Amino acid sequence: MKKGDFVWVLTLLAVVAFLVLPITHDVFIQFTARHPYYAGFIKFLILATMGELLAIRIVSGIWKTPPALVYRSIIWGLLGMGMVLMFECFAAGTKSAMAKGLLPGNGSPYAFALFVSIIMNSVFGTTFMALHRITDTYLDLKFEYANAQVTFKQVLDKIDWTGFVSFVVCRTIPFFWIPAHTITFSLPPEYRVLMAAFLGIALGGILGFAKKRAPKVPSKAI
Repeated sequence: MKKGDFVWVLTLLAVVAFLVLPITHDVFIQFTARHPYYAGFIKFLILATMGELLAIRIVSGIWKTPPALVYRSIIWGLLGMGMVLMFECFAAGTKSAMAKGLLPGNGSPYAFALFVSIIMNSVFGTTFMALHRITDTYLDLKFEYANAQVTFKQVLDKIDWTGFVSFVVCRTIPFFWIPAHTITFSLPPEYRVLMAAFLGIALGGILGFAKKRAPKVPSKAI
């Protein structure tokens, strides 16, 4: 095990300990209830960034930080705040639809969890991951061209959309995210936060791995 592996695992264990130990667990739950957006920001800033670093480690074989890591982490945090809102919107909307008979299984927690996961990932998941790919690519280009002006068209041209759709959308959503979020929404509300926190690592890892495995597309000069 390399030094970087040890540091990453130690950091993960520290996060787990903070979430599991009764005294800090209660603090985390209370903070999340009182300040859900701040909690979402911190959760994704730390854990999704760890996932992205792990993806780079898996693909390249070494630990290294991507360009503009601070900005990437902040973007992860902002996306985490969006996840807090979307979790609530899709959960409440699905519950209402089931109560009105628009979806079957009213009263079943498992049907509720499955429908929330399917609807949220089908409607919001692709947009969420595409937005992250766009911001990530923008930072890559800014670094590659020494902070020169980067246009939205250049960012879109740089992205391997075929790989994004075939891998991220068509594989990870049905085979990972829908089952994972079904488990998440099967848990009591206070434990969904803990589950989502660890899925943040998977999210960073999946998006980072998908990006690193994509074929290189020559960039147009800026």
